[in-house]
Amino acid sequence: MLPRGAWPWRACLPPAPGARARARPRGPPPQGLCVKLCGTLKDHQPRLSSTVAPPDEITINYRHGLPLITLTLPSRKERCQFVVKPMLSTVGSFLQDLRDEDKGVKSTAVLTADGSEIPASTLMGILLMNDFKLVINKITYDVRCPKKEKLSCEHTAEMENVKSLVHRLFTALHSEEFQKRRERRLLEKIDQLTGRLQPLEQMKARIEARSEAKTSGLLWAGLALLSAQAGAMAWLTWWVYSWDIMEPVTYFITFANSMVFFAYFIVTRQDYTYSAVKRRQFLHFFHKKSKQQQFDVAQYNQLKEELAKANESLGQVRHSLCLRMREELKEKN
Repeated sequence: MLPRGAWPWRACLPPAPGARARARPRGPPPQGLCVKLCGTLKDHQPRLSSTVAPPDEITINYRHGLPLITLTLPSRKERCQFVVKPMLSTVGSFLQDLRDEDKGVKSTAVLTADGSEIPASTLMGILLMNDFKLVINKITYDVRCPKKEKLSCEHTAEMENVKSLVHRLFTALHSEEFQKRRERRLLEKIDQLTGRLQPLEQMKARIEARSEAKTSGLLWAGLALLSAQAGAMAWLTWWVYSWDIMEPVTYFITFANSMVFFAYFIVTRQDYTYSAVKRRQFLHFFHKKSKQQQFDVAQYNQLKEELAKANESLGQVRHSLCLRMREELKEKN
C-alpha cells in the first residue's frame, strides 16, 4: 500500500501491450508543459518487467493525441515526462524546458539521424515525423518516433473544418482585444521613433537652412554675372566699338552658352532648368554639410520610413476598431 497522495514511478511509463489497465489516482490532470511523474530508479528496480523501457532510453508515446516524451534526468536519475504541443512547441522551447527542469543539464542539442543539427525554431511536429538524436551533456541518445496512423480523407477534411471553426471563433472573441493591444504597441513604437527622430530633425533643419542660404547666394551670384555681362556688352557696343564689330562677338558668346548647357545635360542627364539647377545645388550643399556635421542620412530615412509604416498601421487598426464599434451600435439600436 502506498501512502495517500503518493504517485508510483511506474505510472510515468505507458502500460505494457495486452496488460490490464490499472486504476489511476483521482484528481485533476497535471498542468503545464512538463508533467513531473518522477521517482527514483533505485527504489523501483525490482518491479520492472521485460516490457518496460530501459532506464536510460528515451521513449515517445501519444496520450490524448499529444506526444509524451519520457527520459531520465541526468542529475536526479529520475524518469520525467514532457508533454509536447506539436504545432506550438519548438525544439528550442523543449530544450529550454529540459534545462529548467534539471539544472544539471549544461548542454543540449537535437540532431538528425545523420548527425546534422536541427535549428531551434523547428516545430516539434516536424521533428517527430522522423527519428532523431538528443544530446544531453555530450551524451547522445537515439530517439525512435512512433509512426502515427494515416487519417482517412474524410477524417482529415473533418479535422480541417473543426480547425477553421475554432479559428473563426477565436478571431470573433479576441479580435477587439488583439486590435487594442496592437494599437498600444504601435503608439509606443511611434513615441519611440519620434523621440529618436527629434534630435535628427533639429540637426536636419539647421543643415537645410545653411544649404538654402548657400543655394540662394549662388543664384544671386549667377544673376550678378549675367548683369555684368550685359553691361559689358552694352559698354563695348555704344562707347568703345560699334554694333558691326560686336555682333559676331555676341554670336560666339551665345554659342558658348549653348555649349555649356549641353555639357550640363551630358554630365547630369537632366534638362537645364533653373528649378533643377537649384535643387541639385541644394542637395550638393546638404550632403556636404551632413558629412561635416556627422548627420546620418541613411539612418534618418530609415526611421522616417518606419514611422510612416507605423502611422499607416495605426490608421488601419483604428479604422477596424471604428467599424466594429459602429456594428455594435447598430446591433444595440
